[in-house]
Amino acid sequence: MMNVLLVDDEPWILEGLRTMVDWNRFGFRVCGEAMNSNEAFRQIEEHRPDLVFTDINMPEISGLELIEKSNRLLQHPPKFVVLSGYDDFQYAITAMQQRVVEYLLKPIDDEEIEALLLKLGEQIREEEAAKQLEANRQLFAVNHVINRLILGEYNSSLVEQAHVSMNLTDTQQMVCMIMETAYDLVDFGPWGMSFFPPGLVFPFQDSAGRCGFIVLVEMIPDGQFHEITQSLLSDLKARSDRSGVIAISDRDTGIEAIRGLYLQSVEVRRIRRNQEKQGVFYYRDIHRIEQPDIPKAKFKQLIESVESGNLQQIESGIISIFETWFCSLPDMEVVRVCVSDLELKICKWLTEMNGDPAGFMRQVQIDFAGQDELDEMKMLKGYVHSLCLLGATQLGALRKENEHNTIFQVIQYVDLEFRNKLQLRELAAKFHMNSAYLGQLFKQYTSKPFNEYLNEKRIEEAKKLLKRTQTKISKVALQVGYPNADYFNNKFKQYTGVLPSIYRGVTENRQQ
Repeated sequence: MMNVLLVDDEPWILEGLRTMVDWNRFGFRVCGEAMNSNEAFRQIEEHRPDLVFTDINMPEISGLELIEKSNRLLQHPPKFVVLSGYDDFQYAITAMQQRVVEYLLKPIDDEEIEALLLKLGEQIREEEAAKQLEANRQLFAVNHVINRLILGEYNSSLVEQAHVSMNLTDTQQMVCMIMETAYDLVDFGPWGMSFFPPGLVFPFQDSAGRCGFIVLVEMIPDGQFHEITQSLLSDLKARSDRSGVIAISDRDTGIEAIRGLYLQSVEVRRIRRNQEKQGVFYYRDIHRIEQPDIPKAKFKQLIESVESGNLQQIESGIISIFETWFCSLPDMEVVRVCVSDLELKICKWLTEMNGDPAGFMRQVQIDFAGQDELDEMKMLKGYVHSLCLLGATQLGALRKENEHNTIFQVIQYVDLEFRNKLQLRELAAKFHMNSAYLGQLFKQYTSKPFNEYLNEKRIEEAKKLLKRTQTKISKVALQVGYPNADYFNNKFKQYTGVLPSIYRGVTENRQQ
């Protein structure tokens, strides 16, 4: 049913409007009545009517001022029908300027109102259907982006889609929430978003049917966030016969962090559900027994075996790694992080070699979607096996394709030798190319001029050294390819916005 609000300073007119029209017949119900514009505006904010019938000449503020105020202050103002006993053309002009849908003179004819309601009812329903269609389109667009991110896909095109569809930046703090619900995405999304401030929550449903949110918590005070989660839990229990579990990840920033946050919330949900507990649970509160050492050296060897294409070492490396985990109770989140690092490494190599990391990930994961809670460690071993063998095969094929691709070799050379003195003219001579043509090709393949690409590589390396070591800034400059410390300081500030000394201090404070 559509809501209609009646506004007039004459009680007998309100009664006549309420009783002489069969509102239900046209899909309307009277949600409220008001005898002045201030009370009318309060009820518009409270009831959000689809349609308002209002008199013009009222105390305090006029009906036209009520319309102007509603159109100016409300995000979704109702449609207005103006009622007036004054056959004044100037009123009609002003009313039309306020986007009034109809201007009716008193006394009102019931047939005239019924014809108007028939027309407006159809118009409102069409507009609502269009809004719902657009809302669903946006919902599925965001869901598509989030699902690609949580499956491990990450590239510039996907990042741009996330910026556009979710308005995300690399500095916004996020959490991932996953909960038990029987809803599908179309029902779950609007239900969940109604609990949060607009624009701060993005619903999704993963390949296993789990529903959740990516929430921008930076703009939500901790107390309010706690109240929201408790309200969600209460409503969830009231609407579903499933156990009430809301699993919440740690906070992190950056689009690339979404997969890790998702895995954290999945782990919290799995643990608490297995323990048959209900409530709101945070990843930070999970306490485990002492864990076995993660075989980092073995994982490094496995990654090197994938890169070199040594299938025999891949087989033996996977067996060795998972024997350690099968014989202990590992932190599954750490296991997943190791697997995620392996995914990112292979996808990065494929991207650098002009491969198709998205297609690669789809091919690897098609046999494993939705199985992460059925003997998960065994499943992960099979997944890593497929990931490594397929990765090694595709990398080997791309390596052969790229052997004679000169610009690819130039870019790889720059990536390896950026710490040394590099000039485009000397590179061109080394690879037997015209320097101007090499510059054009370099920008075409990297989307950046040669000097900008080189400086970014050096600054990124400098940032790592400043974060991880106490090396003097002048030596950091030399190690990344800047013999002149002042020139390094200028370039570092140009690309990061701060001097190296300030960057190091900020990083140290964060780590503390």
